[in-house]
Amino acid sequence: QVQLVESGGGLVQSGGSLRLSCAPSGNIFSIVAMGWYRQAPGKQRELVALTSSGGSTNYADSVKGRFTISRDNAENTVSLQMTRLSPEDTAVYYCRATLDMGTYYQDYWGQGTQVTVSS
Repeated sequence: QVQLVESGGGLVQSGGSLRLSCAPSGNIFSIVAMGWYRQAPGKQRELVALTSSGGSTNYADSVKGRFTISRDNAENTVSLQMTRLSPEDTAVYYCRATLDMGTYYQDYWGQGTQVTVSS
């Protein structure tokens, strides 16, 4: 089992930047991928960015070139640096960890952190 604690959300003006962090605890050695998702009011939760234990990354088209996901192996944290934010980025952002359980994969989610971009 893994617990995820997110931090770094808040209110920012359009064009500004924010950095989100996700700190996992528990069975962190089984984590094979971590990512950020977001859910805006009235919309489905969507992928923002993913990083695997092998170092590969994947981004939603809407954030490519603006957001960067990174992993600090020493601190066991995953961060999402968000730049050139727009009101369309307003959402609750969730951290997700995928664990290799041997015969299946298990996902764990953080509690979410609100990001609000004002115009």
